[in-house]
Order: sequence, then structure tokens, then C-alpha cells
Amino acid sequence: MNKILYAFCICLIAFSPAFATDNTRLPARQEIDFTEFDLDNGLHVILHQDNSTPIVVVSILYHVGSKNENPERTGFAHFFEHLLFEGSENIKRGQFDELISNAGAVNNAYTSFDQTYYYELLPSNQLELGLYLESERLMHAKIDSIGVETQREVVKEEKRMRYDNQPYGTRWVETFSRSFSVHPYQWMPIGSMEHLDKATLGEFMEFYNTYYVPQNGTISIAGDIDIIKTKELVIKYFADIKKPKIVPRVEVVEPQQKKEKRDIVYDNIQLPMILLSYHFPEQTAKDYYAVEMLTKVLADGQSSRFYKELVDKEQIALTSGAFTVATEDPGLFIALGLANSGIEVEKLEESMDKEIEKVKSELISEREFQKIRNQVENDFYSSNATMAGIAESLANYHVFFNDANLINTEIEKYMAVTQEDIQKAAMKYLNKENRVVLYYLPKSQENN
Repeated sequence: MNKILYAFCICLIAFSPAFATDNTRLPARQEIDFTEFDLDNGLHVILHQDNSTPIVVVSILYHVGSKNENPERTGFAHFFEHLLFEGSENIKRGQFDELISNAGAVNNAYTSFDQTYYYELLPSNQLELGLYLESERLMHAKIDSIGVETQREVVKEEKRMRYDNQPYGTRWVETFSRSFSVHPYQWMPIGSMEHLDKATLGEFMEFYNTYYVPQNGTISIAGDIDIIKTKELVIKYFADIKKPKIVPRVEVVEPQQKKEKRDIVYDNIQLPMILLSYHFPEQTAKDYYAVEMLTKVLADGQSSRFYKELVDKEQIALTSGAFTVATEDPGLFIALGLANSGIEVEKLEESMDKEIEKVKSELISEREFQKIRNQVENDFYSSNATMAGIAESLANYHVFFNDANLINTEIEKYMAVTQEDIQKAAMKYLNKENRVVLYYLPKSQENN
């Protein structure tokens, strides 16, 4: 269920794809048919035909995220998400959005640790427009001093609004920087404003020419299309793009953490917060599925263990949560709690640890197991119930799993997880030596 990572990026890192405008829903459990092929230049193409509603989603996923950045030039991947809406050699500045709006369409993009994703949701008679715009973005992007300076200010304002001036806004920056010592997951996709200020136009051009190449992209189109005609249009707009280059890949491996790390951040907040981050495997690993189901045991809904114990029974937390950060390389399992007024954060940590130890020492009940299986199944089919969701899933599964058909079969991997698997995963990964404990405390407590 690869999109869990992107939900994390959208909700917590605040890059929003705004797919809510696509309300075309499919019957649950209907198999999703698709066709895929490669162009000679290496661009991978996936097509899904559904003629039930006259809409189409044109998307392209580039296998480049913040992980691929120079440590001295962080924020480039996210910066390009903004910059590539500036226009192209054939599309004037500001005209990109104008063309979309005039066609009755919407478009957006997001950046994560491992990818940058662009999409257009269009009336199906505007399919060719979407392909034209994406081909211009790939082939003729406008990277000049005006666009760079404009987007520098846009990104700075985004960082001020969503990180610097928000209570707990730096929680992920602080958590990931302490959880990773050498791997580039240690910085957030928003990156460093100092790095962006120092970057030259030549450095931006080099990044574009390195990663925005056909062999690093996957086009995924879903909706009211004709497969043969759509293939002809894809060839028309993309086949002549020639950018032969080997795309560099990250080979850094984060060393195993063998000792618990603890730290405190003092912030302009009223209530203390605790974050527990544990290292766990990459999204393609077998254990990933067991840990993902473990998060539902602990923190999915008001019937979850954290909520029932910390919020309802003990009333020491205003809210609590747990989630996996699904990434191409080994990522994080994160648990958090926001303390109620007057509650010491140490008490909250003690109660969270108690619930974690329970899932390590005993099997979850059969009733609880069936509940989380139902939740997983519902989440899986809901995530692929729109044309936008299908287009995104097909691209993700191809790029990160090398198997687009997981859109139909990945649920089997979840359903194969047993109660024993969940317990073993908790015992293997939710250990104190494998975690970072971060307290967020009000600044008023700093000198106490």
C-alpha cells in the first residue's frame, strides 16, 4: 500500500495533491485492467481504460525526491515541483495554469523522499492537452533567473507557514534529523532555504538534466480513453524526447542503531508532545505489511489501543497516533502523543511504552485481528476507487515494486499476515535501542 507514504507527506509535510475533485468511484474489488509499454527512450507508459465517466487523469512520476539531493543543496526536488509550473519554451509564464483552467481541468504535484509526481485531471476530450503540457515539462522546461527567484520566495513562504510559524511545525524535521545519521532521509523535502539561496542557475539546470529524463519517468493515464489512440498520442508527444543519461541512484545505507537516542525541543507550544521513531524495513520488505497492520492495532481510530488507554481511560493524552513512513529504503515507524493539560510527558511515554510492550508480549485477540484486517481491506480498495488513485497507484507500484499488477494483488500480502507475524514484528522493531525519543516542550519549561 505504497500511498501510505504519500498520505504522510501530504498530511504531515504538507504537500497536497488535491485529488478530492475526482469523485468517480469503482465497485469494490473490481479488478483493474491496464496496458503498459516502454518507449525507445526508456519512458514507461501505463494505460487504464474506464469509459464510465468522461474524465481522464494524466500523470507522470519521476523517480527523484529529496533522497537524491546533494547534502549541500537540499530542497531541490521540491523546488522543481514548483519551478516546473513556470512554463516552457512554448508555454508562456503563467499560461500553464491558464490552459488547465480554460479546459475545465485541475492540476497539481507533490514531492516525497523518493519521488516527484505531477498530474492533470481533465475532461476526456482534453487528453491531448495533458500530454502536451507534460511533454513540455519534460522536454522544454523554462529554467531561468526570473522563475528561480520567483519560486525561491514561494518556497520560503511555504516553509514559514507550514514549518516555522506552526505549533509543532518542525516535529518531522527534528525527528528525521535525529533518526538518520548518514542516509538522506535525514532532511525533509522542504530542504534548506540557505541551500536554495546559494544555488546557481547552472546547478538547477544540472539537476533538471540529470533527473527529468525519459528513463526516469513513468506516465500513468487512467479514465475515459481509447487504448490504441492514447498510445498513438503518447508516442506523438514523447517518443522524440532524447536525453540519454544514466540516472544516479542513492547507495548510502543507514547503519543499525544500537542505542536509544533522547532529546528535547523547546517550542512555542502550550502542551507537551512525545514522538517515538523506530527504524523498520523498506516498503517492499515482507515485514513491512506486519508493521503496517501493527499501526492499526495501536492507533487506527477510537477503538485502537492508544486511544482507548491514553485518551479515554487514563485521559492523559489529547490525541495519539502511530504510522509507518513507507519509503524505498528502510524508513520509520513513528508513534506520538499530545499530552493533556497538566500531564507530564514522562507519564505519557510510560503509558505508550506499556501498550507497546503488550503487543510484544502477547498475541492480539481474534476480534481485534479481524477488525484490522477489515480496516486494511477497506483502505486498500478505497485508495484505488478513483481514476486519480488508480493512476497514482499504477505508477507507484511499477517504479518502487516493479509490478504494476500489485494494484490488484497487494492486498493478498496483507491478508497473509498472521497474529503471530504482528507480534514478531513488534518484538523485532519496537525496541528501545532501535528508537529516538523526542520531547516537544513549551519554551516556558526550558530553564526549569
